[in-house]
Amino acid sequence: MSQSKFERDFLHPRYWLTWFGVGLLWLLVQMPYPALLFFGSKLGTASRPFLKRRESIARRNLELCFPDQNPQEHEKLIAENFKSLGMGLLETGMAWFWPDERVRKWFDVEGLDNLKQAQAKNRGVIVVGVHFMSLELGGRVMGLCQPMMATYRPHNNALMEWVQTRGRMRSNKAMISRNNLRGLVGALKKGEAVWFAPDQDYGRKGSSFAPFFAVNNVATTNGTFVISRLSKAAMLTVTMVRKTDKLGYRLYITPEMHNYPDEEQAAAAYINNVIEKEIMRAPEQYLWVHRRFKTRPPGEPSLYL
Repeated sequence: MSQSKFERDFLHPRYWLTWFGVGLLWLLVQMPYPALLFFGSKLGTASRPFLKRRESIARRNLELCFPDQNPQEHEKLIAENFKSLGMGLLETGMAWFWPDERVRKWFDVEGLDNLKQAQAKNRGVIVVGVHFMSLELGGRVMGLCQPMMATYRPHNNALMEWVQTRGRMRSNKAMISRNNLRGLVGALKKGEAVWFAPDQDYGRKGSSFAPFFAVNNVATTNGTFVISRLSKAAMLTVTMVRKTDKLGYRLYITPEMHNYPDEEQAAAAYINNVIEKEIMRAPEQYLWVHRRFKTRPPGEPSLYL
């Protein structure tokens, strides 16, 4: 499990640029939230000309997932998605640097009792997450409601690893490397709630191919299935989205999942269907710039140009 420990080596000049970026982010998120929302949206829009590859990935993903939508609808969604991308950067700073009382001011929760019921009798809970732009802030908010653990990929930059771990553990218990299966299952068996996001392409190894939106044969990690079988934990989803009708956020905690299949292929299709429903809460805020359909079955051509 990741530990938040400062090292004297972080003061070395090779980290000065990282310190500058972190310091700038800290300074920016001192602005009032309405100003952050305005600035973040403008920042995301301004970044679009410099992220043409990511824009093309988002467009292709939307074409594949929503073939019934016309190009104008896709372009509108992309424009909103980049606004959300810019805001996501600031939300990361909000998650890492805001005090608890300031975070609490801007969110409400729906379904907290679902998590408490699932954890009854000290039962572990697999919290299925979705990669929305506000993911970092969602983790902070969830921890303020009920501290939990989360799986993650360690950062290559040691200073950023310290910064993000320190920020994430302001309201949560621990970070577990996604490769640490033993630690993850052990935490669940002890009755912990552990966040796990199965909605990205992790390659062919350890994956099954299942439908996702209108795309057939999408590489879907079997990690959820394996963890469920080994831990016997309950499963539910936790998703936080930015409100569109007023300022702030809403955290959604769904009831415990039932009838989860006992076969990998069927389980992958089941979890993809669950993720689809969560994405549709606010599709413009989802991480469409990720190459979700990069891995194809043997012999099938790439879906990206």
